[in-house]
Amino acid sequence: MSDTTTSLRRKIDSAGDLRSVVRTMKAMAASNIGQYEQSVRALADYSRSVELGLSICFRNGPAAAPISEGKGRTDAGPVGAVVFGSDQGLVGRFNDLVADAALTALAERPGTPRVWAVGERVQARLADAGLPPAGIFTVPSSVKAITPLVGQILVASETGASGGAIRELHLFHNRPTSGTIYRPVRQRLLPLDATWRRELAEIPWPTRNLPEIMGGKTTALRALIREYLFVSLFRACAESLASENASRLAAMQRADKNIDELLEHLNSTFHRVRQSGIDEELFDVVSGFEALAGP
Repeated sequence: MSDTTTSLRRKIDSAGDLRSVVRTMKAMAASNIGQYEQSVRALADYSRSVELGLSICFRNGPAAAPISEGKGRTDAGPVGAVVFGSDQGLVGRFNDLVADAALTALAERPGTPRVWAVGERVQARLADAGLPPAGIFTVPSSVKAITPLVGQILVASETGASGGAIRELHLFHNRPTSGTIYRPVRQRLLPLDATWRRELAEIPWPTRNLPEIMGGKTTALRALIREYLFVSLFRACAESLASENASRLAAMQRADKNIDELLEHLNSTFHRVRQSGIDEELFDVVSGFEALAGP
C-alpha cells in the first residue's frame, strides 16, 4: 500500500508542476498575442498612407520605373516564396497549415520554386514534402526583432540563392481571425508590375484636394516603394507571430484542461487507495482484538 500511495503522490506532484508550466506558457502566449496584434494595428494607418502616396505617384500618368523588382521577371526566372512558420513546437497544426497552403499554391506554378523558410519547424515540413528551402531565417522573438528580419528577406529575395533573379515573390503566412482562430493566407509581393500600379492608382483619395509631390517624383517613388515592401513583410511576420502564439495558447488551454482532469482522477484514486489501506488496517486490528478476546 505504501508504494502505491507514494507512486500516486509522485504523479500528483509531477502533474501539478506541469500545470504550473502550462499556465505560465498560457500567460506568455496571451501577452505575446497582444503585442503583435497591436503592432499590426499600429502599422495599418502607416500602410494606408504609403498606398495613398503611391496612388498619387501613379495617378497622373505613368511614373518612371525606378525599381528593379519587377524588371525581367515576368517571363524568366523561378518563382520565389517566403513561408512564415515557427522555431518552437506546441503550436498544433500551425506549421502544417501554412506549409500545405504554400505547397498547393507553388505546385500550380511552372518550374521549381525557390523558397525561404522563416522557422525551423516549417522548414522541416517543407523539406519532408520534397521542397527543401533555399534559405532559413530565425523567427523573431519580439516586435523589435522583426525589422532586421525584413531586411534579410529583402536581400535574399533580391540576390536569390545562387545569384539568379526571381520573376515573382509570394508570401505565405497565417493570419489571425478571431480569438485563437487563424487561417493561411497568400500575398504576391513582387513583381511591381502594371497591374499593381493600376490598382494603386484607382485608390480614391479621401478628400477633394489632391496633394502635390515635392522634389523629384522618381526619388519619392523609390522611397514609397521601399516602405511598401517593408510594411508588407513586417505585417506578414507580425500576423504570423500573433497566429503562432494564438495556436500555442489554444494548445496550452487544451493541455491545462487535460491536466486538471488527470489531477482529479489521480486525487480520487489516491484517496480511494489510501482509504482502502486504512480499512485493511482497521480490519486487521478488529480481527486481532476478536482473536485475543475469544474463549
